[in-house]
Amino acid sequence: MASMRDIKRRKASIQSTSQITKAMKLVSTVKLQHAKGRAEETKPYFDKMYETVSGMLAKSQNVDHPLLTERKTDGPKKKGVILISSNRGLAGGYNSNVVKLVTQGDFPVEHTVVFPVGRKGMEAVQRFGFTCQGDYSEVMNNPLFGDAVSIGKTVVSAMESGEIDEVYLAYTVFKNTVTHIPTLIKMLPFSEEDIQEMTREGDAAAEKGSAHALMNYEPDESEALGYIIPMYMNSLIFGALVEAVASENGARMQAMDSATSNAEEMIDTLSLQYNRARQSAITQELTEIVAGASAIE
Repeated sequence: MASMRDIKRRKASIQSTSQITKAMKLVSTVKLQHAKGRAEETKPYFDKMYETVSGMLAKSQNVDHPLLTERKTDGPKKKGVILISSNRGLAGGYNSNVVKLVTQGDFPVEHTVVFPVGRKGMEAVQRFGFTCQGDYSEVMNNPLFGDAVSIGKTVVSAMESGEIDEVYLAYTVFKNTVTHIPTLIKMLPFSEEDIQEMTREGDAAAEKGSAHALMNYEPDESEALGYIIPMYMNSLIFGALVEAVASENGARMQAMDSATSNAEEMIDTLSLQYNRARQSAITQELTEIVAGASAIE
């Protein structure tokens, strides 16, 4: 059995750790309330943006735009992934879960470029050998729409120059305080199956009485889509950033709450051990006193 001094030192150390985790939990709770409200306010806009672009493509025929049509290549397609993680740890499995979407997904290391938003995700994929382009870690401190525009421009430029053929977005969806869902979506280009599915949905809506006229572009299709597609990408990226911040703080709050609970259980166990050791020491001293008194008699 450990000595009373060792148990006391261990207990004091855990109590200090418990105070830190409790403070971090309170900070994460405050940040979560702000991030949660922001995510809930912005989500309808980004959902409507995706719905609008999907509706446009469903109502268009033979859409021909370099960012929308799949490129025909002989070899494997080059993929770009916008990976949104956090700059700090102590958030349970938040970072590892979103990183697994890339490292355990259909993304060959030699044919994938990662656009990292968050230091933890960047460090993780680099250990697996992935190529990272840029570093947008500071964005996670306070995401703004301008940050999403900057990331979107870089990705669109890489796609237009032929560096990548497909764009994916890996982030964590904030469902509620305790539920955060790692999600991977394909942003561009829309495959023929995607467009056919959108068309079928549009036809179904038309059968129910909704209007389903062909889309007319003014001044022309190329110029209109050239403006709309970057806005669509920027909107999805910003929506993912906002939800990722809320998910990060929710995950950290849960992790710190669990750590605090574990620390309290360990303190209770150590207190019991300390009391037993103290009782044993007192019993031993009394036994020695009685034995000494008996020897004198």
